[in-house]
Amino acid sequence: MRPLDRDILRLALPSILANITVPLVGMVDMAVAGHLSGSAATLIGGISIGAMLFDLLYWNFGFLRVGTGGLTAQAYGRGDRHYCAETLIRGVGFAWGIAFLMILLQWPFMQLVFAFVECSDPVRELASKYFMIRIWAAPATLSMMAFKGWFIGMQDTVSSMFTDLTVNAVNIVTSIVLSLGTGIPGFDGIGFEGIAWGTLIAQYSGLTFALSVVAFKYFRKVFAGIGLKQFEATFRGKELRKFVTMNSDLFLRSVGMLIVYIGFTVISARYGDLMLATGAILMKLLMLFSFFTDGFAYAGEALTGKFIGMQDREMTKRTVRQTFVWSMGIGIFFILIYFVGGTPIVRLLTSEAEVVDACRQFFVWLLPMPLIGCVTFTWDGIFVGATSSKALRDSSLWAVVGFYAVWFIFVNVFRPDPVGAIHILMLAYFAHLAVRALYLSINYRRSILVEPFDKL
Repeated sequence: MRPLDRDILRLALPSILANITVPLVGMVDMAVAGHLSGSAATLIGGISIGAMLFDLLYWNFGFLRVGTGGLTAQAYGRGDRHYCAETLIRGVGFAWGIAFLMILLQWPFMQLVFAFVECSDPVRELASKYFMIRIWAAPATLSMMAFKGWFIGMQDTVSSMFTDLTVNAVNIVTSIVLSLGTGIPGFDGIGFEGIAWGTLIAQYSGLTFALSVVAFKYFRKVFAGIGLKQFEATFRGKELRKFVTMNSDLFLRSVGMLIVYIGFTVISARYGDLMLATGAILMKLLMLFSFFTDGFAYAGEALTGKFIGMQDREMTKRTVRQTFVWSMGIGIFFILIYFVGGTPIVRLLTSEAEVVDACRQFFVWLLPMPLIGCVTFTWDGIFVGATSSKALRDSSLWAVVGFYAVWFIFVNVFRPDPVGAIHILMLAYFAHLAVRALYLSINYRRSILVEPFDKL
């Protein structure tokens, strides 16, 4: 195996392993809620709505990982350890500032969301309890985004993986123990709130682990010699403006993606509970392959940034080519999985025969999605490594236009029944991925092979 392929796998595999543990945490939280005394539907609804509130919050601040990762990878390639340190300090500083605002505005945010989300009073009460406990984990959650990006930029996805595994393992154990008790006389658990407290404890455990890695592995190599004066300087001057500008672009990119995903759910909900459930399961299946593709996107991000920092255009081109080879291999593999095992996978998610039959009508869309998705997600990682934030922003905003244009045109021309509407919705989702992939492909040469080398 060639050295570049070994580097890609070395960076990708830990990220893939960490990614596939993420759904397990959500499943355990659901299972714990379902085993508490009271209505299982109400308890599961409370945890679902509560978790959704945080999805809406945290999705928009993914730029803390993305921006930190790209800048760090380029600094790593240049051998500029002080800039690596400054990037982490800046990212964590922004994370704490944003988290403080989240905590300050928690009540109006929650009321705003509930003005649009319809749910029963018991579900709303439980979701509110969950939110108002877990919101205090915001400093840790957002800081870990910056740490994860920094570890990836430092070509160290193993530390990122162990941070994620620490969070997930602690989350599972503490949620079970705090909610259901230990079986030891005298502590029977605190019920539903234990799930939120378990998540809060897990987030700070992950932050503690990440800080420990930096302290023991990187402090002497990267942070030695940085005093209070240098620390203060990271929040002033040209580099701060560059950081803010880039992350503003990435924030708008996240907003665009969120508009598409929310639109997918809202539109499918218009056609009844069966189509809503079908759309949700199809989206889960589509996200399944992204857990694997993202690993190679992270590898592409780290290596592209490193080679741009080293001013090695040829290795940058080779990184792009080989990352796509591995990523497209994953795409083809998942096409086979969906073709052979689509129905069994759906049956793992629901035992309702009506929902399974409804999902099977749309399996045709599972075949082209992995390939176009792999192209899109891999380009995302490569453009992040090149810190080409404007292209990422514009691709996302044009994708929003593509998604809604396809939806409105086709639904008004064909006036479909519910099944036809979901077919159009899947077409619109495919179009949004295709627009992102096409836009980034067109901008590859300028944004990856020309501008980054002219800037440095």
